[in-house]
Amino acid sequence: MFTSHDGLWGIGELAARAGVGVKTVRFYSDGGLLPEAARSVGGHRRYGPGSLERLRMIRSLRAMDLPVSAVRRVLDEDDGEDTAGRVGGALEDAVAGQLRTLGSQLRALRWREAALRSVQECPPAERPARLLLVGAVTSPPDTAPLARFWRGWLPPRMPARSVTAFLEVAVPQPPEDPDPGQVLAFAQLYAMVSRPCDGSAGQPQPHAHRAAGARESAILYAGLAEAYGLAATEMRRDGEPCPGEALDGFVDAYASARTTADTPDFRRTLSRQLAGDPRIDRYWELTAELTGLPEPTPGAAHEWLCAALDADTGTTLPA
Repeated sequence: MFTSHDGLWGIGELAARAGVGVKTVRFYSDGGLLPEAARSVGGHRRYGPGSLERLRMIRSLRAMDLPVSAVRRVLDEDDGEDTAGRVGGALEDAVAGQLRTLGSQLRALRWREAALRSVQECPPAERPARLLLVGAVTSPPDTAPLARFWRGWLPPRMPARSVTAFLEVAVPQPPEDPDPGQVLAFAQLYAMVSRPCDGSAGQPQPHAHRAAGARESAILYAGLAEAYGLAATEMRRDGEPCPGEALDGFVDAYASARTTADTPDFRRTLSRQLAGDPRIDRYWELTAELTGLPEPTPGAAHEWLCAALDADTGTTLPA
């Protein structure tokens, strides 16, 4: 209860009842979060009914690390000054935003812990190199470098919708709670895409991409996606690479993109061209390690189809 004759508390009495320091009360008052009811003749701050409950609310909100701006919105809503039109909306938004922030922080901590374990668990002689490798990756990791790598690999005039669809498959999403092996796999992926594939100044592209326009590249990748799906089905059955529906769709994708017919001569030419294309097998191996999924990757499906084409044409792909 108030003990003064005017029913108001001084700043020291309010601070004592709330269990905080006078500087804390002054800080919130100066910031407009804890309005004064009046000033004494001597200019001292005086606080009226509701100040103690309001101060406790401020402390509770700040204890959850809510920023002052969010605290202000919650208090304004309680005062009936919020214009959002939702009862409790400011508090709901503040809590949801803080949960998102904490989720990101926890994810970063889990990645950092797994990265440190990756360094700790490798042989002592390898630890400096491992530290440089995993330390180059942010926590949580950013997949933008992987997307940039593929944008440089894909045909330059490929439609944006087709690029987006391909990136959704080709760019693996890092797990929320990784183990040391997954952190290492992502770090190796990051190192791989951060430099040209062949060590030269430019990034090589598959032969099929070099003259492809928007329409041709869209046809090619739509057909390849379907062929990869059919090949993946065969791979799950442990089927050996062989001619069939998957290979026919694979060849047809290239033939349609080039507006030519699927003939034995075309298949032999395609086989030679694919054999000479730059290979990024390691990318798909690391992707499988990172995701931990048994599903065949697009890269594995591509290799299966190339082997099937090799068997069909009687040629030999380089090892």
